[in-house]
Amino acid sequence: MDELIITIDEIIKYGLNPNLDIANKERLLEKYLVKIYSLYFEILDGSDGIDYPDFDKSLLPNIRQNIESNFKNFGFYKIVIDMNDIYDMAECGLGDAIDDLADITLDLLEVKWRIENNSLSDGLWYFKFIFYAHTQQHILNLLNFIKQIEN
Repeated sequence: MDELIITIDEIIKYGLNPNLDIANKERLLEKYLVKIYSLYFEILDGSDGIDYPDFDKSLLPNIRQNIESNFKNFGFYKIVIDMNDIYDMAECGLGDAIDDLADITLDLLEVKWRIENNSLSDGLWYFKFIFYAHTQQHILNLLNFIKQIEN
């Protein structure tokens, strides 16, 4: 479990702290996004069935603003709405790398909070649930964005 918490901490620090002076931030972020993605496949889920209190996001700092200060080149990008529809080449949408990392950060903060305040089982259950339902797509989009800005 230490590996999960360490990996979460390496990702969420960009949303919790403004103006971090870290060399190769994009590369490090990419490394830990891939790590958290791989941990999803290694962790078994299982709820302990207890009804715990909810995570209070109102106590958090301005995550979006902190991410903006740490990644000045993050911003909007194009996405394909339905990649399986190969005949509609004009159907694009708009993604936001800052929003992607903010959502990933919020999801992982709640996972960590649940592990530390509710139970290990609750935290791992929530990680498996939120990853598949929400976090995974944001990670894929953000990794693709990082790859594109490297070129």
